[in-house]
Amino acid sequence: MRTCKTVLAVGAALLLAGCGSGQIGDTGGGQTDPNNKNLALITGMRGEPFYVSIECAAKDEATKAGYRLNTQAPEKFEQAEQSQILGGIVSSKPGAVIIAPTDDKALAAPLQQAKSNGIQVVEVDTALDDRSIAVTSLSSDNYAGGQLAAQTLARLVGDKPGSVLALNTKAGTSTTDERAKGFEEEIAKHPNLKLLPTQYTENEPATAAQIVSSTLAANPDLVGVFGTNLNTGEGAATALSNAGKSGQVQLVGFDASPKQVDDLRNGRVQALIAQDPAKIGQEGVKRAIAAIKGQQVERETKTEMIAITREDMDQQAQHFYKSHC
Repeated sequence: MRTCKTVLAVGAALLLAGCGSGQIGDTGGGQTDPNNKNLALITGMRGEPFYVSIECAAKDEATKAGYRLNTQAPEKFEQAEQSQILGGIVSSKPGAVIIAPTDDKALAAPLQQAKSNGIQVVEVDTALDDRSIAVTSLSSDNYAGGQLAAQTLARLVGDKPGSVLALNTKAGTSTTDERAKGFEEEIAKHPNLKLLPTQYTENEPATAAQIVSSTLAANPDLVGVFGTNLNTGEGAATALSNAGKSGQVQLVGFDASPKQVDDLRNGRVQALIAQDPAKIGQEGVKRAIAAIKGQQVERETKTEMIAITREDMDQQAQHFYKSHC
């Protein structure tokens, strides 16, 4: 078994031609003006470092290519506000919209409308259930990321028996659902660990903290917690710290925001699963431009992730997310 210092790479498919699912996307629906130099990026939540990192890379790539990028995001990770933003974007008729759908079903209708109006749809981070709408999807291999989180947590816990809790965000969020699924199926391979029912936090750190506090009271044998995204991890870290359990209950978080990196350094978090948002943002713009020009693009691509621990974090600083461009 590898040591915690080992950085584990998963999702070996890189953002290179032919490295996705092997499927080639079409060029969307409706008529797109190949000379349209306007792009729109709608991320999942304003100010969240993962999405900020996507935005920074997307802006750089658009500028380099001679395109204008309009970036917007809802205040919270929710469908209603994102749909309203999308409606305004569609009316401005960009050549492509690059979006992280906050609901894998509810966003299908407005994105189909965008496609019907000749706007190319590029999914980043999250994706719709309906695969006929977007021309391409770029995201981390979230199922494999959940597996990596379980493997990392099992190493940290060792042979100690006890209960383990997974904190998800909102049901219907494709990314975190896949992470939770990968975690649950991988942790089942460790007989000393008992997986408790997955809890939903509605993407609120305070709710995550309340759930962890209640779980500690009901399950004094709790030895590990997995937070499927930034907010769940931060809330769990707060609850464990308040209970004096930091480091006693092993916490594996997802993402590498400045706050999470600080928590890793000071021992409130024992490991982080870091994605590659910059690569997703850069490649999302490249594929949007290709689709506008009528070129074929890879239908689906998964990017790699790594596990970072306190021992190796200084060597992995390139994987930390940005809080501003």
